Amino acid sequence: MEQSHPVPRFRWRIGCLLALGVFVNYIDRIALSVASPQIQAEYSLDSIQLGWLFSGFFWVYAFAQIPSGLLADRYGACATMRVSTVLWTVSSGLMALARGFPGFFAARMLLGLAEAPAYPAGTKATGYWFPRNERGTATAVFDASARFANVLGVPLVALVTVYLGWRWAFVMTACFSLCYAITFFLGYRDPSQHPRLSSHEHRYMLAGGACVEGDASAGSGWATIPHLLRQRKIWGIILGFAAYGYFFTLFLTWMPNYLVRELHVSTMQSAMYVMIPWGIATLGELLVGGWFIDALCRRGYDDTWTRKGMLLLGFILGMAMIGAIFTHRPGWAVFWISLSLGGLSSAAPVIWSLPSLVAPRGVGGTVTGIANFVNNGAGIVATILTGYLVNLTGSFGAAFTCASAMLLAGFVAIAILVESFTPVGEPPECAITIPLSGRWMKGR
Repeated sequence: MEQSHPVPRFRWRIGCLLALGVFVNYIDRIALSVASPQIQAEYSLDSIQLGWLFSGFFWVYAFAQIPSGLLADRYGACATMRVSTVLWTVSSGLMALARGFPGFFAARMLLGLAEAPAYPAGTKATGYWFPRNERGTATAVFDASARFANVLGVPLVALVTVYLGWRWAFVMTACFSLCYAITFFLGYRDPSQHPRLSSHEHRYMLAGGACVEGDASAGSGWATIPHLLRQRKIWGIILGFAAYGYFFTLFLTWMPNYLVRELHVSTMQSAMYVMIPWGIATLGELLVGGWFIDALCRRGYDDTWTRKGMLLLGFILGMAMIGAIFTHRPGWAVFWISLSLGGLSSAAPVIWSLPSLVAPRGVGGTVTGIANFVNNGAGIVATILTGYLVNLTGSFGAAFTCASAMLLAGFVAIAILVESFTPVGEPPECAITIPLSGRWMKGR
């Protein structure tokens, strides 16, 4: 019988393609963090102005999250991401051409708009391509590429910045973005349209709980949002994402500057130090947050308690950043930051898989958009508030304390509000499924 045959694994190639997009996406973002000492000197910026420059990306990125989720639900992951990849290539090039603070700030805002669909559309595509018992690993591969971008991207951008100047770093990121745009155009289709996906593997995906293309709620769109915001689980996810986003953005944007300014290392030394915590974060996300959690669930351990336990443990370990306040030795600072980033990254696949696990039918992109809007809204606060705190106190101690307090608040919200990881109910008027297309099932 066909069921006894080994299931092909083409879906994992698609998972790697989506992860490659996040990898390129984050190299675009971190280029400013690495080049910030040069840019700060050229434009004569203080810490407050640098914080606002960091925030330029996140202002537009955050407010475009919900519309991006709605677009992904309406037009699909494929079309949404094709437009997105072209726009972020253009915006990366514009940063290399910027001649002053206003022009650079505007280019960063355009990059935020261009990259906004990456997570809503990527999460929706992951829901299409992977059954529930593989969703954690697939999400880990997708999201861990954001950490791995720091491992490879930070030293690469640092080399270009030191030897060629910061503008060439953005020329490099524009070239990476263009290559990915071409690769995505050629390589990605939704499951029902992909010529290389076998019917056997497609049936396996659907039988395991992969989301069905064209299976949408009648209330998909803006009308669904008030109903979603009345659900306890959604608020638990929102508050958890806010805490996670504040913490992650703080280190994504300010860590190279922290090492140079407070621990008095060079730009190249800071790049080498930054590789360590992000490398540990990548391994933690893939091995613990992805493979280990999925393995426990496949062996029959309770899905909710396994995932929720790892999520809460990750938030607790994230608070280890406090240890960096009490040392001025780079080695010890990197140790505490590595423990913190590694712990929270182990929980990252769980939090990123929550929108696709708890969303009503057809609105996974919208739920992801809401969560990521709050996630990046908290990121805006982190970038700007850190600049003010550093300027006021002369150190990063208060900034790290604020991030730890945010993690504690997120821990409490998830522990109380997210009782299970089952889908929330649909609005009463949305109980009827509307087939948007008859093409979702393969006819071969």
